[in-house]
Amino acid sequence: MLRFLIKRLLLASTTLVAISIVTFLLFFAVPSSPAWVMCGRNCSPERIAQVEQSLGLDQPITKQYTDFVKGIFVGRTINDAGTIRECDAPCLGYSFRSKEPVTDTIERSLPVTVSIVAGAMVVFLTVGIGLGMLAALKKGTVFDRVAIGASVGFASTQTYTLGGVLLLLLVYSTGLLPNPHYTPITQDPLDWAGGMLLPWITLGLINSALYARLSRAQMIETLQEDFVRTARAKGLSARVVNRRHALRAAITPIITIAGVDLGAYLGGVVITESVFSLNGIGREAAQAVQDLNLPLVMATVLLAAFFIVAMNIIVDMLYAVIDPRVRLG
Repeated sequence: MLRFLIKRLLLASTTLVAISIVTFLLFFAVPSSPAWVMCGRNCSPERIAQVEQSLGLDQPITKQYTDFVKGIFVGRTINDAGTIRECDAPCLGYSFRSKEPVTDTIERSLPVTVSIVAGAMVVFLTVGIGLGMLAALKKGTVFDRVAIGASVGFASTQTYTLGGVLLLLLVYSTGLLPNPHYTPITQDPLDWAGGMLLPWITLGLINSALYARLSRAQMIETLQEDFVRTARAKGLSARVVNRRHALRAAITPIITIAGVDLGAYLGGVVITESVFSLNGIGREAAQAVQDLNLPLVMATVLLAAFFIVAMNIIVDMLYAVIDPRVRLG
């Protein structure tokens, strides 16, 4: 296990370094000056020169990249038009649009995205896997057909469509649910849950369709395996066979997809955040692209890559816990 973890951490570090280099070159090693892009068309040449000096764009590219990496670990000092600003580690850059370190923006928006993703995952994993497993056990029945038909319907629905309909019906027309908003869970847990309920339902219903079909297919395939027939031949009850043997084997591939989805969603659920006007990572990243806020774009790309790489490592380690047939070496 330790050897496996060390190998994966080394591979993850190499991957993140490669992504950081590509992202850095993409936005800073371009023919036109990034300072002009960030400062705007109406910026004076003197102001552009100040931004270039503040970003270190007058330095060689290798020096710019090493300063950027150094800032992540030990922080940096930013010269904003003669004003010295300290960017504490991890410093992912300074936004000349919002006049603040990029990490401050991430600290505000990341809890919003985490709140959306955490609740939505509980919904679509519980509903999706539960529905799929029951449909597999009742294969060919009316319940099976209705469950899979409903999942196909939700899978065909776009987030902005379902979210808009639910907003109209449950918030604006009937007032059954509060208007989506974010309140820190430490301030008021009930208000936090109430404000996140509609995004949870929307994202959960759409994604539960995928997990319902996947878990149904995996469970049907697992129930035909030799070890399941052996367990039945030993006289074990159907409940024990399904829960202790078939379920653990069938759920392993689902963990892979769930882990990758979690990593991707933590990088930002842009459409969900935009539909419900929640300032999460995804919405901030989309706005940064429109505003040409390059430091924030770079930071969100690296953050999303980190979440995906980290979740892949965690999923691989969970394999050995869930399925005893898997051994990490």
